[in-house]
Amino acid sequence: MSQAHPAYDALTERHARLHRLGHLQSLAHWDQAAFMPPGGNDARTAALTELAGLLHRQRTDAAIGPLLAQAAQEPLDDWARANLREMQRDWQLATALPEALVERRSLAVSRCGQAWRQQRPANDWAGFLENFRPVLAVAREEARLLAERSGLSPYDALLDQYEPGMTRAEVKAVFDEVRQWLPGLIQAAVARQAAQPPLIEAQGPFPVEAQRRLSEQVMHLLGFDFNAGRLDVSAHPFTGGVPEDVRMTTRFNEADFLTALMGTVHETGHGRYEQNLPRAWLGQPVSLARSMALHESQSLFFEMQLGSHPGFAALLSPLLVQAFGAQPAFEPANLQRLMTRVQPGRIRVEADEVTYPAHILLRFDIEQALIDGTAQAEDIPALWDAGMRELLGIDTRGNYQDGPMQDVHWPEGLFGYFPCYSLGAMYAAQWFAALRRAMPDVDARIARGELAPVFDWLKQSIWQQGSRWTTRELTERISGEPLNPAHFKAHLEARYLG
Repeated sequence: MSQAHPAYDALTERHARLHRLGHLQSLAHWDQAAFMPPGGNDARTAALTELAGLLHRQRTDAAIGPLLAQAAQEPLDDWARANLREMQRDWQLATALPEALVERRSLAVSRCGQAWRQQRPANDWAGFLENFRPVLAVAREEARLLAERSGLSPYDALLDQYEPGMTRAEVKAVFDEVRQWLPGLIQAAVARQAAQPPLIEAQGPFPVEAQRRLSEQVMHLLGFDFNAGRLDVSAHPFTGGVPEDVRMTTRFNEADFLTALMGTVHETGHGRYEQNLPRAWLGQPVSLARSMALHESQSLFFEMQLGSHPGFAALLSPLLVQAFGAQPAFEPANLQRLMTRVQPGRIRVEADEVTYPAHILLRFDIEQALIDGTAQAEDIPALWDAGMRELLGIDTRGNYQDGPMQDVHWPEGLFGYFPCYSLGAMYAAQWFAALRRAMPDVDARIARGELAPVFDWLKQSIWQQGSRWTTRELTERISGEPLNPAHFKAHLEARYLG
């Protein structure tokens, strides 16, 4: 322990311990979603609840407050000062919630999330609702307590957990702007594509094992380190684990190879961000990804900006021929059109990038009402159907599995998370605009398969920065301006209307 900053050093030791316990927690959650047999759920739920309580006690130890105050007076460099800022934030969030609530939350979301994996395929809304009500009750209580501590509104307090510093008013202002131009852009893109020569559809079936090998090939192409991570299957694609051991999942459909492939590309963006966080600071809060919108900006950079790029389609084409045999649908130009087809649908994770924001607007509207108490759990299907009709012209009545039960987020209590997806898409477009300024020939490089310069830029600009900067500071350092949704609109217009 340094004589210059003993309090700070004591805090880093505590957070290193939290990181190691969190490592086990994250892998237990991943296993629960990917491999655990249903009969193990009660025992796993009890174990995770016990671990959540233990971690909460560690994070709220009464000794931490005085240590934080003392460390603030110690001589620290810029990275350590940023680390202390994140420690203080963690302390504020943790001490706002009593241990009993943390354990009740863990119990509720484990039960609801695991049951959802059987109830969704069965379209069992009534069964889901029984487990979901306790999750919503816990989320509301959590929002109230976090709001009391932070001075924010209840919904803002939940949003702040995933997107520090962002408020509902700021999100609403950005999203209201999108509402103004999105319907017209969707209509124009659909009309433009309808006027083009017919698409050549890929002819299946596409064997699962061939899809798995293809997914892993593409992950290699995108630089994923298999020595520090792996790909598995779950009901809902996600990335978990820790930077030293990243666990990605996808899901396969023998009739449709593109959904799994692009889902894997998406998750690889998350995985590469995690694998390239600043190693010298691993185990400390400053080494964590800055925010969930920043995390989603990486997955959507990989999936949409890069993965749906014409040059990348040319790189994928021979891999598809190798995996499934030659067919006209795999020609690069047709493949890129398949990957960028605008087609309003019910499923968010399968949505194209033009209609995708509509799915987020819907969830943003509903979850605000749920947390504010102006809507109850049983109101969700009607609100969902009304929103889908208004935003995408789609009837979802009676189809719960492809409607309000399709995502794992609300069963797992992740209220305030959904806005990060569309914020992430906006950041991704802003990053690519900045990359083009820094590397004017980037499009030609992608077409030649020279992806390393793109990844190096992301690594230096975003991945290696961890949480050293606030989101706004990082955005301005990378692009010279705060979040600007005009880049997202310009990207969509250039790709789909140009």
